Amino acid sequence: MARVGIDLGGTKTELIALDGQGNELLRRRTATPQGDYRATLATIAGLVDWAEAELASRADIGIGTPGAVSPVSGLMKNCNSTCLNGQPLKQDLERLLGRPVALANDANCFALSEATDGAAAGADVVFGVIIGTGCGAGVVVHGRVLGGPNAIAGEWGHNPLPWPRTEELPGSACYCGKRGCLETWLSGPGLARDFAARSGFRLAPPEIAARAATGDLACGAALDEYEDRLARGLAHVINILDPDVIVLGGGLSNLARLYTNVPRLWNKYVFSDHVGTRLVPPRHGDSSGVRGAAWLAGNEKSLSKQAL
Repeated sequence: MARVGIDLGGTKTELIALDGQGNELLRRRTATPQGDYRATLATIAGLVDWAEAELASRADIGIGTPGAVSPVSGLMKNCNSTCLNGQPLKQDLERLLGRPVALANDANCFALSEATDGAAAGADVVFGVIIGTGCGAGVVVHGRVLGGPNAIAGEWGHNPLPWPRTEELPGSACYCGKRGCLETWLSGPGLARDFAARSGFRLAPPEIAARAATGDLACGAALDEYEDRLARGLAHVINILDPDVIVLGGGLSNLARLYTNVPRLWNKYVFSDHVGTRLVPPRHGDSSGVRGAAWLAGNEKSLSKQAL
């Protein structure tokens, strides 16, 4: 039976079907309805109907979501696609699709993909980071997603920037209601905002990187500061989790300089005489999250209390 994974994103929803060896059988993307929960359900059901018609068979379904299922209420929480919050997404999809559905946070799906057959394949403990429009992470231990009793394992982006300097306090407001979260510093919008504060004009992160590579001093300084903040944030993770591999995903993971500069910087923050953790780019790129959702397929149990 094929595994079908769906990545429910803020702007696009993507489906992939994999065979048992991880080979791609088919793929489709469509726009995510904005602010409309019922239309979102219909979009997912329509993608599954299309895939099963193409495959001529019924499939197991896994879905990566921009939040988590509360183990207390069974309702969605912590979604930056706010129309999902408070909704019984898992139950509604199981009713619509007529079968059990496995759900996990999209960052957990990314981490699972890279730990299964990606850049961290074979590693015991993997921390998968998404640095793009937002900033999130997932944890995989011995090939299994770590959810936790609160379904928040890996919620790295909503912790404060470690070892903040005076000029970094109190930090920008975050949508979660707090200030100074890592997401406000390390997301793409966070980098653009910091550059604008330094220079007085706005550039998108790819343009900042391109100009830094040609010697633009303001852009170079913004990236230097970004790398130090990323090193501080990841050093905190290493001090607590001590992962074998950290895999970066999202748009900012395309900055090749991160993989050299950040490990050099994190040495002064990690509480160890040697740091053996590897920082690597994703093997599956933009496809990793949806592939991870497919690897979830067939495991209909809630991942929030999954045992290691």
